Amino acid sequence: MDLGLEGRVAVVTGASRGIGLAIVRALAAEGALVVAGARHSSDELDALVERGGVRLVQVDLAEPEGARQLIGAAGDRIDVLVNNVGAAPARPGGFLSVTDEQWQQAMNLNLFTAVRVTREALPLMLERGSGSIVNVCSVNAVYPDPMVIDYSAGKAALASFSKGVSKEVGGRGIRVNTVSPGPVETDLWLAADGVAATVSRATGMTPEEVKARAAGAMVTGRFSKPAEVADVVLMLASDRTGNVTGSDITIDGGFLTTW
Repeated sequence: MDLGLEGRVAVVTGASRGIGLAIVRALAAEGALVVAGARHSSDELDALVERGGVRLVQVDLAEPEGARQLIGAAGDRIDVLVNNVGAAPARPGGFLSVTDEQWQQAMNLNLFTAVRVTREALPLMLERGSGSIVNVCSVNAVYPDPMVIDYSAGKAALASFSKGVSKEVGGRGIRVNTVSPGPVETDLWLAADGVAATVSRATGMTPEEVKARAAGAMVTGRFSKPAEVADVVLMLASDRTGNVTGSDITIDGGFLTTW
């Protein structure tokens, strides 16, 4: 299926690994011109830059000026914005162990980065009268988990923010949607400091056992792959879903059992 993304200008945040990297790769494969925002690059992202069609902007979006730097580097046209930056440190000590500073960091990374980047990019879309914004949310927005309580709250706020903006700009040619993954095979879950390892140290289970238990909670019995999330993002970014806005697409292997 031709998604009609060739020549479109797309900005992706959190682009150096995991879901963000998969989205950059998929957009580039469709012929989009991708501005990849990341605090640090990676070998995989460097390879995409060398291949052409992808430009790296190294920026710390946790800082208030980061959004302006990223969108300023993108130029005067943005057709697609994918807000992917986020972090979900596990809190095995529960709610009482989470400090004010950790709450602030969680809200900054999971909500305010998207707010600031959207605020910078939206005027360019409004000027053209078209654009698609896709915010990478999480099933934890509607399935709060004390193990990631501050992350869950941040993603719930992101979902509400996305819905609100979609109502404001939908009549002016701009679509705003969210994609909500369940557990995905990325460093967030599987790195040495990821969720599986953190839960392992707190419970005595091995990281493999933690992952297997999480996978077992899904009907499919497995984690999603970053490329599968990217495919959903690209569909929402394209004009093939031209009348889809204010929606959330869940990709969680059947983890959520209600609708």
